[in-house]
Parts: sequence; structure tokens; C-alpha cells
Amino acid sequence: MERSFTIMAGAVARATGRPWAFALCVASVIVWAALGPRFQYSETWQLIINTSTTIITFLMVFLIQSTQNRDGAASQAKLDELIRAGHGKNDFIGIEHLTEKEVEEMRALCLRAANRKKKAESQIKRSAGRRAKRQSPPP
Repeated sequence: MERSFTIMAGAVARATGRPWAFALCVASVIVWAALGPRFQYSETWQLIINTSTTIITFLMVFLIQSTQNRDGAASQAKLDELIRAGHGKNDFIGIEHLTEKEVEEMRALCLRAANRKKKAESQIKRSAGRRAKRQSPPP
């Protein structure tokens, strides 16, 4: 059942994200609005759009959330594998399970490390530039 739901949720999410799906929704609203005078703008006429949009929205929330959860988990697994196989720190594997505060602390550590590296690279470039000037013959 889970596999069937995953396939169906993915298919619905892809289909509803297409331009034709939006065009179909706009056309439905236009048809509904055009039928207003014929039904004398009755409560039933209003109930049709209210009920249908409520049901569709309710179902779509769960389908989209399922798709987002699966895609997020897949992305995290891929990133974890890149970290594990590469030169990244293994401390970052699984940080999506930390609290927001803990993730921000890890992010701050990364920013500080990046700034230190950038500063060191800048100093090396300046030093190399000064050496090159001293060693170059006068014009």
C-alpha cells in the first residue's frame, strides 16, 4: 500500500504542477462563474465551488507533504553519502535531525571556518604578490 501511495502521490504532484493543470483550474472557475446567472447565484451554486475547492485543497496538502518528505529525505541521503565519501566532516551527516538552534550553531561554525580560510588565502595572495614585485627586474 505504501508503494502504491508513493507512486500515486508522485504522479499527482507532478501532474498538478504542470501548466495545463493550472489552466484547467482557471477554466473550471470561469465555467462556474459563467453558470452563476443560470443558477441565479443560488446557495447550491456557491456550495459547489466551496465544497470542491475545500476537498481538493485538503487532499492536495497531504499529497504534497508526502512528496516533500520523500524528496527531502532522498536529498539528505545523497548529501550524507557525498559527505561520507568525500572530504567533508562526518559530523554533518544526519544534522537534519538536530534542533533548529543546533543546526544554526553548526552553520555558524562553517561560516567562521570559511572566513578563516578566505582570510588565509587572501594573506597568501598578498604575500605572493609582494614577493613577485621584489623579484621582478626593474623596467
